[in-house]
Amino acid sequence: MRNIGRMGIRYLHNLNAANVPNELIEKGQKRVIEASLTLIRERAKLKGELVRALGGAVASASLLGIPLGHNSSFLQGPAFAPPRIREAIWCSTNATTEEGKELNDPRVLTDVGDVPVQEIRDSGVDDDRLMNTISESVKLVMEQDPLRPLVLGGDHSISYPVVKAVSEKLGGPVDILHLDAHPDIYHCFEGNKYSHASSFARIMEGGYARRLLQVGIRSITSEGREQGKRFGVEQFEMRSFSKDRHFLENLKLGEGVKGVYISVDVDCLDPAFAPGVSHIEPGGLSFRDVLNILHNLQADVVAADVVEFNPQRDTVDGMTAMVAAKLNDHEFCSLCRVKRVWYGFDFVREIGEIGMVHYILGGVARNVAKCMSKLGTKPYMISVVGLDMAVVDLVLIMLVNPGFGGQSFIESQVKKISNLRRMCAEKGVNPWIEVDGGVGPKNAYKVNVSSSHNLLAIPVGINKKVMLMILFKSFFQRI
Repeated sequence: MRNIGRMGIRYLHNLNAANVPNELIEKGQKRVIEASLTLIRERAKLKGELVRALGGAVASASLLGIPLGHNSSFLQGPAFAPPRIREAIWCSTNATTEEGKELNDPRVLTDVGDVPVQEIRDSGVDDDRLMNTISESVKLVMEQDPLRPLVLGGDHSISYPVVKAVSEKLGGPVDILHLDAHPDIYHCFEGNKYSHASSFARIMEGGYARRLLQVGIRSITSEGREQGKRFGVEQFEMRSFSKDRHFLENLKLGEGVKGVYISVDVDCLDPAFAPGVSHIEPGGLSFRDVLNILHNLQADVVAADVVEFNPQRDTVDGMTAMVAAKLNDHEFCSLCRVKRVWYGFDFVREIGEIGMVHYILGGVARNVAKCMSKLGTKPYMISVVGLDMAVVDLVLIMLVNPGFGGQSFIESQVKKISNLRRMCAEKGVNPWIEVDGGVGPKNAYKVNVSSSHNLLAIPVGINKKVMLMILFKSFFQRI
């Protein structure tokens, strides 16, 4: 009934179109587009501010839904996919990825909502302007550093405006890893230049990609192969996957370009794993095959999409929705980077009589005694002071010797410690210690926050949702 109603509205619009000045129509369309962009802009700004306030995120995945299905050559069900994927992402069984990243942490994943595709089309906007609106929406997300767009399709036609936006925003081409049963590189499939079967032809023509790797191909015509040769595409067909597996599971992309874009068409998977797609192609990748490729990819992933999930064909109790959600999980593992702490017992600084410990006490309280034993001392008191964790997400761990004055002293230090980041910023020093980049203690910053007690402090990074600052006074000169 809803579709019938929309068809009726469009019919009435067409009847009245001759009596409405073009200038008035264009003005109305412009207002619709501006309102749509404002919606994405404000949501992205809000989520960007939240992630920056929490601190520690180098890159954070942000969901952007593009419910577009009219460029499909067969079924248009992918337009209904974004809410179904979100539902599966946020279900209770899906709260943590295989790599241990917590979906509830905004530094890992945020959501800026959907581009209102149907509302834009209902106002009479053509596909040229619609594609530009999608591109502008993606750029608005990218403007809010450290957010990186993780796009929920939608049919595969959305990849063109998204990649275009990413390339233009970064100022150069990207490398693309494209997992699909089809090459989607036909010049103008069925006369539609924006067809979901032509998206990568538009990308390559525009110079938005330097290198395009297509994996999982098993439905390709002579035109698809000719187009692949024309654009220098690396096409890996399923018939030779066993031979190509080692190479594909050890990919290194993005050198010399602005980053890497990942595009996953759900039909790259064998229908045994994902039956809810418009174009079912037996003989595809297993889910673990895809995860191995994504997990082992060495790249700076700047954006990604998951497309062509069709809820109208997902007849096995939401099975394909969960598969699409899991694909998103592993794509945003590639997108998301939260600075980690330096683990180890060997970084103790000698500064007169003051020793600085800059490693995290893994597991916090349960490992404190073990860590102190390693240092040849033991804590007389351990106090965890929470500063409204729901807001500032901050815990101060204070390891205190008897001479420090106990709990009252700890409480008196809280205000001084809260200025630590500001003091680091004024000095122009990065206070984080990062494992992945191989950054050692030489970059650790020491701040005297209590001259009366000669106490030194250092922030040591992020462990899940907790920023830890270890404060420790030790009575030794050398270790």
